[in-house]
Amino acid sequence: MGRNRRNADFGSVILGSVDDSPRKQRIRIQILLTGSIVISNTIGAIMAVVLASVGIPEPSVFESKFWWVNFIALPIYVLAALVFGVIIGTTAIVRQLRWAIKDREPTRKEARRARRTPWKLTALQASFWIGALIMFTICYGVLDPALIPKIFFVVGLSGTVVCAISYLLSEFSLRPIAAQVINADVKLRRKRSALRTRALISWSVGSGIPIVGIFLVTGFSLFRSETDKVDIFTGVTVLVATALFTGLLLTILNTTHVVAPIRSVRAGMKKVSDGKTDVEVVIFDGTELGELQAGFNSMVTGLRERERLQDLFGRHVGRDVAEAALTSDPELGGTERTVAVVFVDVIGSTTLASERSPSEVVSILNRFFAVIVQEVEERSGLVNKFEGDAVLAVFGAPIDLDDCAGAALAASRAISQRLAQEVPELSAGIGVSYGPVVAGNVGAIQRFEYTVIGDAVNESARLSELAKRDPTRPLASERAVRAADAESGHWEEQESVSLRGRTAETIVFAATPPAAATDDGDIDSSTAASV
Repeated sequence: MGRNRRNADFGSVILGSVDDSPRKQRIRIQILLTGSIVISNTIGAIMAVVLASVGIPEPSVFESKFWWVNFIALPIYVLAALVFGVIIGTTAIVRQLRWAIKDREPTRKEARRARRTPWKLTALQASFWIGALIMFTICYGVLDPALIPKIFFVVGLSGTVVCAISYLLSEFSLRPIAAQVINADVKLRRKRSALRTRALISWSVGSGIPIVGIFLVTGFSLFRSETDKVDIFTGVTVLVATALFTGLLLTILNTTHVVAPIRSVRAGMKKVSDGKTDVEVVIFDGTELGELQAGFNSMVTGLRERERLQDLFGRHVGRDVAEAALTSDPELGGTERTVAVVFVDVIGSTTLASERSPSEVVSILNRFFAVIVQEVEERSGLVNKFEGDAVLAVFGAPIDLDDCAGAALAASRAISQRLAQEVPELSAGIGVSYGPVVAGNVGAIQRFEYTVIGDAVNESARLSELAKRDPTRPLASERAVRAADAESGHWEEQESVSLRGRTAETIVFAATPPAAATDDGDIDSSTAASV
């Protein structure tokens, strides 16, 4: 199935394609997970420094007595936490995803672990920031107890932001794994509350916690007489800027998670509207949006099945009959129509079957039928029945034709000429008739077929028997020739006969024989004149 590279399988070109090798996918996921850890912790560290120095300037953490914390303990812990977080986090996660690297479906236990991976990475980041919260609250608090609320708030807010960003980035990075879990059809409880969880994370970190911080800054200022209005304004400004930044970042990340599945479905619907049904979107979201993707795939599968059945139905009963059946309620009975009927019957079919193997007979008959179907359908006729080694074709039902008799006569001549050239193993008698018939559904309401019934059908069958005397010249009734327009000039009157099963005489016309070449290669003038 062709893919538009601009609409990546997993909602982003960064995540690659389902056609990527397991090794390439593993490397990409490991790089993305490492990047998510580094980016989220870098943002958290910058926030902590800004809040500690500018957002809540007093009490200050930059006094000389804190030098060993600021310049030794703090850098060592941050660097160690970042390195261990990257190594432990990505290594452990990739180890748990070995089934994806080996390109096999996950077990139920492996699938459950894969679904929990974003939370595991978030819990790992949270453990490092909780450790930092405890460690630095103690370090600064021992030297100055007044710093305990400030350190607790600054590290706690920064760590919460880190965890929120890390969770959303991890979910994004692991979409290919989520897609494999979902497509493996492992029976797991669907995460119906994940959309709500993402929204709550975005709100709490982007708005809730900064608002609480603003309240705490203003509250602390009430109990510190040395705090002036500039400090309060500066602290509130920093917290507002933090809220705007984190709120925007988390909103973008959350929106990306919501929009990506919808965008994939929209791209698929565009292809379906263009007439393509070989479309299938990758289900990479485990929430209600994943159900939307699955629903789209089910819909397209149903469309493909409907098209296949419609095509199969059309091949069995004729495309025009199938179209009429699909656009109206099926019912028994029919209407009287004036049509032209062509009946083609093989000569010596019993001998053919006795002299050749069944597979050879079928192959010859298929070439025989192919010629008839092509010539009839080119002239808007309907091949109504394959009766063993005979064919019944109708012109004028179910589609009205301006000159159904002319179309039938022209088709019979073309069939006769092509059979002699393309299927020399057999010959056939061809009869053409014209007249009123009843065209419609015949049978029972549980099982019926479209057919035509009338004297014209019987007459064409009897004419095909008569035509077996000279299979190179199809025979037609006078009514068929008289009803035709320009085509009537290619037929000449032969005789008047009483056909089997009929009391009235039938004036028979035969197709004018094709022009014959003379010995010197020129066309005989008398023959050419008759044509």
